[in-house]
Amino acid sequence: MDERSLIYDWNTVDYDFARNPANHPHGVWFDDETLRDGLQSPSARNPTIEQKIELLTFMEYLGMQKVDLGLPGAGPFHMEHIEAMVAHIIDQDFKIRPGAAVRTLMSDIEPLVELQQKYGVPIQASAFLGTSPIRQYTEGWTMEKLLTTMEKAVSYAVDNDVPVMFVTEDTTRSKPEDVKQIYLRAMELGARRLCVCDTCGHVTPNGVKQLLSFIDEEVIKDGGYKRSEIEVNWHGHQDRGLGVANNIAAVEAGADVIHGTALGVGERAGNAPLDQTLVNLKLMGAIDNDLTKLDAYVKKAHEYIEVPLPRNYPVFGVDAFETGTGVHASAVIKAMRKGDDWLADRVYSGVPAGDFGLKQVIRIGHMAGRSNIIWWLEQNGHEASDDLVAHLFEVAKSQRRNMTDEEVHAAVVDFQS
Repeated sequence: MDERSLIYDWNTVDYDFARNPANHPHGVWFDDETLRDGLQSPSARNPTIEQKIELLTFMEYLGMQKVDLGLPGAGPFHMEHIEAMVAHIIDQDFKIRPGAAVRTLMSDIEPLVELQQKYGVPIQASAFLGTSPIRQYTEGWTMEKLLTTMEKAVSYAVDNDVPVMFVTEDTTRSKPEDVKQIYLRAMELGARRLCVCDTCGHVTPNGVKQLLSFIDEEVIKDGGYKRSEIEVNWHGHQDRGLGVANNIAAVEAGADVIHGTALGVGERAGNAPLDQTLVNLKLMGAIDNDLTKLDAYVKKAHEYIEVPLPRNYPVFGVDAFETGTGVHASAVIKAMRKGDDWLADRVYSGVPAGDFGLKQVIRIGHMAGRSNIIWWLEQNGHEASDDLVAHLFEVAKSQRRNMTDEEVHAAVVDFQS
């Protein structure tokens, strides 16, 4: 059987995802913002250095190309953590590239200059500055002031050989002429990394594509630069629940680096969930990262940062690959009995569990059929006698939710006693 004939994929109809490598500095990269922007969540717990290093190690395993290690301007405590992680990256010969967020102040960039000199490794300075009219009005800023502020910071970074990414906060609500003016000047000063931000979670996928097209055609090209000379980053938020959709739209529109956080942890409603972004891009064929450790990473982020992991969270929630509904479970069980993991992973799931180090689970509950019970008994070393199946079926129908394994085991013992 040709597996491709079993699923008609409407996602691919009139859809062509293609990138011309000549137009980009590299393939699709990712910048994990969990340890900086993620920790700006009002309910986040700041992990220990050891816990951060463990999360950093997962990022390396998952093939993340960049990591934001923190905000030096937040004080000595944060700098201690940043330095410990930089040292670990060097000691373990990690490929992931370190970076840190900085205000457009020389005093924020100076610690990165010192770290670079001490460890001999480039550390990206992500220098951010709000450009939207609403921010300018609130702060009493003018474009002249924004330009002067940016010029001092970018020039200082470039002069000290710190790779600088100029970040326009609230880009998705900024005027085109303001965005163009400040990006052009930043590039003139030597910035070769730009970060387009949906700081307030305002934009829709259409807006993402319109904005990134504007950056390509009217900023980079009009500035006389080749597209491959400028790395365009996309940084999204989750206020409208569009973080993942916008990240995908950004990849389709040609962004070079996609930002996100584990479980979407971040300010307000959070950042774009990096884990879900990776899952979708993997399924689309846009990336080929080994994501079998993504589940472990997400669960460690949940534990160390104390960001919620709802039971029904896509892919990594407890319920994601579990079913207790008779008709659905029956189809999965039939696939399992064929010894066909590919089929079992897809007959009632749009995400193949095995691709992410997970598996399908059959539960027993008030909506279960006899096939659920027989399968569970067989998988747990019990003989599926007619009387035992009938007993468990009666017990299951009296429940208000699916039973835990412990509860089913107890019901079996009760029957046998």
